[in-house]
Parts: sequence; C-alpha cells; structure tokens
Amino acid sequence: MTAYRWAVFALSVLFVAIGVALLAVTAAHGGGVVGFLLGGLFVALGIARIQLERRRGA
Repeated sequence: MTAYRWAVFALSVLFVAIGVALLAVTAAHGGGVVGFLLGGLFVALGIARIQLERRRGA
C-alpha cells in the first residue's frame, strides 16, 4: 500500500507541475482562455488529489 500512496503523490505533483507549466507558457505567449483554464484545472486536480490521499491515509 505504501507504493500506491507514493505513486499517487508523485502523479499529483506531476499534475501540479504540468498545470504551472501550462499557465507559464500561456502567459508567455500572450494569454488564451483555454491555456489558463487547462492549467488551472491541472493545478486544482493535483492539489485535490493530494488532499484526498492525505485524508484517506489519516
């Protein structure tokens, strides 16, 4: 079960990193609704998944 929790955490951090990268690239290229929306959703997904896993493990 420990490997599962670490895998969930790693993928969640990866989702947050992808979201931040999307937001940065979108801002660098002058903006765009789709880029900001997807970037924000990736960040929210990663953070939410980390929180859910922390609550489940407690």
